Amino acid sequence: MIPRRRRSSSIGLNLTSMIDVVFLLLIYFMVATEFRRAEASFPMDLPAEGRNQESMLDSEPLVVLVESSGKFSSDLRVQLEGPWESVHTLAALKKFLRANRADGFGSGGLFTPDHPILIRPKSETRWEHAVAAYNTAVQSRYTNITLGKP
Repeated sequence: MIPRRRRSSSIGLNLTSMIDVVFLLLIYFMVATEFRRAEASFPMDLPAEGRNQESMLDSEPLVVLVESSGKFSSDLRVQLEGPWESVHTLAALKKFLRANRADGFGSGGLFTPDHPILIRPKSETRWEHAVAAYNTAVQSRYTNITLGKP
């Protein structure tokens, strides 16, 4: 009798069961994960409706009308276009702009420092009066100020 040699068998892993386990883990993590939008992952405490609601205005410019009322540098009238309180002098304009500037979180202002402000002189307004209104807005720490055409 001639002894037959057995074929040498190769040692290997059964990958079928390993692939099954990997897919089961993948399905488990997909089902167990909560997909949230980025805004929902940062909760914010918002104030209740009707209590101290302070709203920021859109980017429509605040229009300041400037008119010369005499020959001297102090003879000018200032008026705000829109539903704002009555402002007639540069001191009143400065007070209005500072009172309504929103400097940060929780401030009571209506306008951010980069809110557009348009200084519009009337046709007979002297240049120094228009510049004085411009300087008043700069002193009130606004940065987006434009001189308009009369």
